[in-house]
Amino acid sequence: MSENTAAPEQGNSSSLPVCHDVAVLGGGSFGTAMVKVLAENGHRVHFWMRDQAQADSIRETGQNERYMPGIALAGDIEPTTDFPGAVASAEIVFVAIPSKAFRDVIHQHADCFRDGQIVVSLTKGIEAQGFKLMSEILQDEIPQCRIGVLSGPNLAAEIVNRDLTATVIASEDPEVRACVQNLLGCEYFRVYANVDMYGVELAGALKNIYAIVAGLGSALEMGENAKAMLITRGMAEMSRFAVSLGANPMTFLGLAGVGDLIVTCTSAKSRNFRIGYAIGKGKPLDEAAAELGQVAEGIYTLKLVREKSEAMGIQMPLVHGLHEILYGNASVKAVISGLMTAAQNSDVEFILPRTIV
Repeated sequence: MSENTAAPEQGNSSSLPVCHDVAVLGGGSFGTAMVKVLAENGHRVHFWMRDQAQADSIRETGQNERYMPGIALAGDIEPTTDFPGAVASAEIVFVAIPSKAFRDVIHQHADCFRDGQIVVSLTKGIEAQGFKLMSEILQDEIPQCRIGVLSGPNLAAEIVNRDLTATVIASEDPEVRACVQNLLGCEYFRVYANVDMYGVELAGALKNIYAIVAGLGSALEMGENAKAMLITRGMAEMSRFAVSLGANPMTFLGLAGVGDLIVTCTSAKSRNFRIGYAIGKGKPLDEAAAELGQVAEGIYTLKLVREKSEAMGIQMPLVHGLHEILYGNASVKAVISGLMTAAQNSDVEFILPRTIV
């Protein structure tokens, strides 16, 4: 077994005590889902958000009415807008801040983090300046900390309902992996390990693009064969791109790769799928995004990946076609038709000889 497909490390001798203090930064849907898992596992959770009214509402009602209405948050949960207090009390910090605000928030509070503190990113996105992933931002801003990333087929709406879910904790530090597995692992939320932090995180960001494409395909009432083709060609594109940047191709066969791609490309619970579906039904991008009411990271990731792939000379027809639909004047049907009649090249990039394109 390669080190990039490490076996689960539950029960590692370096595991943390059964109950301890944790911070979750970011009051959105996925942050809320992780708060619920952690609290139900018996941990004390400092739940940080910017909005005092939102924190007060969660404290008074026992639910995050803005993002997860009707979902009870039980256990030792402390909603707060006190960033230094939340981080100072925490043994481990989970960061679920949207990518556009990620660096600003961490930079403003970098002095709050302790040497050796474990900080795990939950955010699937890419920073425009320098094409940085969230783990790289953490390493830039808080180099004194030990970093990990969590990713996988993790729809928040299912996690809060205790539907069976699996995720991946990626870090080169075995204690980070073991600690997160012991914190989050339970009968319905299974945590697997990987050392390819860059690949796991990049997969989580890239799949959002293809979820928009899948939403478009569904809106156009494509057949099941065509939908399967879009998903698998999306996998070929994202793995080709990621490997060119240094990721391990085997990572894309796991939960963070094909697992996450499948769930976001087939479920109406996926924000990016819903954006694509709305656009496929004729709504302008701005209107579709406004109706969603939450961040669909794929909209921003698309621009960055298109620019990066062009600069590196990497062929990504789905990315370029979707960009033409969202930001150009191309019609959805024209682009999809063009994709269907594109050159029939290699299927799996890493099997055929490199001379075959």
